[in-house]
Amino acid sequence: MTVVDAHQHFWNLETGAYPWLTPEAGPIFRTFEPAELVPQLAAAGVDRTVLVQSMDSYADTDAMLAQADAHDFVGAVVGWVPLHRPEEAAEALERYRRHPRFAGIRHLIHDEPDPDWVLRDTVIEGLRSLAAAGLPFDVVAVLPRHLEHVPVLAERVPGLRMVIDHLAKPPIREKGWEPWASLLARAAACPGVYAKVSGLNTAAGDGWTGADLRPYVEHAVEVFGPERLMFGSDWPVALLAGDYDQVWRETRHALSGLSRDERAAVFGGTAARFYGIQEVAA
Repeated sequence: MTVVDAHQHFWNLETGAYPWLTPEAGPIFRTFEPAELVPQLAAAGVDRTVLVQSMDSYADTDAMLAQADAHDFVGAVVGWVPLHRPEEAAEALERYRRHPRFAGIRHLIHDEPDPDWVLRDTVIEGLRSLAAAGLPFDVVAVLPRHLEHVPVLAERVPGLRMVIDHLAKPPIREKGWEPWASLLARAAACPGVYAKVSGLNTAAGDGWTGADLRPYVEHAVEVFGPERLMFGSDWPVALLAGDYDQVWRETRHALSGLSRDERAAVFGGTAARFYGIQEVAA
C-alpha cells in the first residue's frame, strides 16, 4: 500500500512572495523546504505527498514543480492558474499539464474580499477549463458560505472533481456542530466531491487529541465514506498546534474504528486515485 500525505506545503521567504505570511504567524514565519520534511515522512512511513500551493502565483507553482523534479516523494502538485481570467487560465493549464506530476488547482478564495468570488461567471468559465482538462479543484472552505458553494459548483460545472480542504475547518475548538455538519453532508451528496482529513489540529487549538477530532472525522466518514476521504498533515501550518508526528498519530487514533481496508483508503488509496499518484513498488 502506498501511504500518501495529501496536503503539505513548502515556501522560501527569500525567493518567494507570501503576503499572508507575516511575523504574527509565529513558528511558521520562516522558510520550509524538503530536507526538513523528509525525516518526518520516513518516521511516519509516508511514501508520497501532495504538494499544495501557498500563494496565488505562477512563481509558487513553478517552485513546487521544481521541488517535484528534485524529490521523488512529491507525488503530485496542486498549483494555481488565474481562474478569473479564463483564457489565460486555459493557456496556463495547457502548459502545466505537460508536467507529469501537475495534478490540480487551488485558489486562496478565503483571501478574496468577495466571499462569493468562486461563483463569478469568469471563475466558472475557468473551472470549466479545469474540468475539461480532467484536473480537480482544491476548495478552501473557511466560512460556511464557502461550503455552501460546493453543491452550486457541482451543478454549474459538470464533471469537475473537487476536494474540500481540511474538512472545511469544523468548529472543534468551540465544540460546535452546525451549520458545518449539515453543509458538509450536502456537499458530500455530490458524487464528484471528496474531502481531506487535514488541518484539524489548528481548528482544535492547543492541547488537542485524537478524541477531540473523532466526532468530526466520524461524521465525515459517514457522509463521504473512506473512498472519498484522504489524510493530509497540512505541514508546516500544523506547527501552529503540534507537529507532524502528533498529527499523524492522533489522526490515526481518531480513525481507529475503520477497517484495515478503509484506513488504507484514507491514508493513501483515495489520494493516489484522485491525484493520479503512481504506486510505490513493493
